[in-house]
Formats: sequence, structure tokens, C-alpha cells
Amino acid sequence: MDYAGKANELMDKARKKLATSSFMSMFSSTSKYEEAAELLEKACNNYKLAKMWREAADGFALLADCHDKSDSKHDAAVAHVEAANALKKIDVDAAVASLRVAVGMFQDMGRLSISAKHLKDIGETYEKAENFEAALEAYAQAADIYAGEESSATANTCKLKVAEIAALVERYPLAVERYEEVAKASMDNNLLRFSVKGYLLCAGIVRLCYQEPHGVKNAMERYEDVDPSFAGSREHKLLGDLSDAAEAGDADAFTAALAEYDSMSRLDPWKTKMLLRAKKNLAKAVEEEEDDLT
Repeated sequence: MDYAGKANELMDKARKKLATSSFMSMFSSTSKYEEAAELLEKACNNYKLAKMWREAADGFALLADCHDKSDSKHDAAVAHVEAANALKKIDVDAAVASLRVAVGMFQDMGRLSISAKHLKDIGETYEKAENFEAALEAYAQAADIYAGEESSATANTCKLKVAEIAALVERYPLAVERYEEVAKASMDNNLLRFSVKGYLLCAGIVRLCYQEPHGVKNAMERYEDVDPSFAGSREHKLLGDLSDAAEAGDADAFTAALAEYDSMSRLDPWKTKMLLRAKKNLAKAVEEEEDDLT
């Protein structure tokens, strides 16, 4: 089927409809904007089928304008989201710009949870494009709104993304703060308690990237207060072994502790990346100590 031809035909009809005078539209039971919107939606869907993403996005932007002029604010915001979805295929910054328009419109309507959902979407879009600073900011904004709307679980999901990305861009204190915050909040939920040890492990791994070993050990004592079961866990043993190895300046012991843990619980790519940084931090500390002795 000629989706592109069909889309262009429908788009031409929509533009002609919009070009009609307001006087002529008075004789119709629906406004020219409503009639054009119906044509535009069909045109955009055909552009999507033809994988003509720019044309689809432009069509959705025009559709949003039609809805706005016919006072259908919610439909206008949704059209901006659809434009963003098309633009994600070809232009990340333009996609985010469309999403931000939608976010502003949803907030003006008091639809805060939906605005947070699209801020989270912005975070995911930037993260996929490896623009981590922008992703972190969007996730943080989403987390704040979700928390204000009492959507604690989704707020925590966004806070965990903030923690993960903050660690990647070496904003280590922020990462630790968010992991510990989510760990404490999760202890109050029987369904989430099982995840707490993992969050505390992540916080401890981040601490190893920038803190002295005794600072990590002090934090571990506080973590036992957060989750009493943490003391006897494999996560606790790993952090303890890594801290001991770092304190002794023993890179081999550090590697052995990781291998032992990894044989039972596979380390994911994020933990692996952070632990490599922690090992470099250990090597740097050893080198500085050796320089002080010479």
C-alpha cells in the first residue's frame, strides 16, 4: 500500500480545511479545527506506517495546534507526545523539546503524574543517547513530582536512576544519598524489603570509588541499623572484604573477593564499572603512599 501517498493526500485535505474561512465553518456542526484534526490524525498514522518520521512529527505538531485552537488541551498535549515519539527516531533534542511542551501543558492542567511520566520519558531518551547529565536532571524532576503525588514506588524507581547515573558521571555523594534514601524508604514496605541489601551494596560500592576504607566501614555499621539482616548477608561480606583489601592496599585480595561474590551472584555491568573505578582508587592510594615513603 502507498502509505506515503495516502498520508500526503490526507495532509493536503487537512491544510485546505484549515485554510477555509471562519465564516464558512459557521455552517458546519463541527469547527474546521475538529475536521482538520481528524484528517491530520489519519495522515500522521500513514506517515508512521511509511516510516516518514519527520513528516509524522510535523503532522502531529499541526494536530496539536488544531486541538489547542478547539480548546482540547489534553488532546493537544497528547499530540505533542506523539510528535516526540516520531522524533525520537531521528532527532533526540527535538523529541525532548516536544515532550517538554507536553509536560508544561499537563502541569497547567494539574495532571502532575502524567507530566512526571513524560519527564521520566525524557530521562530515558537522554540516557539512551548517553547524555547522562541531562538524563539525571530529568529523572530527578520526575522523582520529585512522583513523591509529591504520593507515588512512592515510581518516585523510588526514578531516584534509583538518579543514583545510577550520578555514579557514572562521578557525582558520588549524590549517588550514595539516593541509594541510602531508597533503602530506608523500602524497609517500610514488605514487598520491597528484599531489595534493600542490594541498594546498600550499591551505596557501598560507590563509597569505595571515592572514600577511604574506614569511611566505607563506618557506613556499613549504619547500614546494619537500616536493615538488621544486612550484617549476615553476602553483600555485607563483599563490602567488608573489599574494604579490608583497600585498607591493606592488596589488589589481589580485592579481585579475589569480587570473583568469590561473582561466582554466586553475577555482577551486572554497572557494578562492574564502579568496582573497576574502586580498584583504580585503591591503586592510586597505594601509589600515593609509596610516594610518601620515598
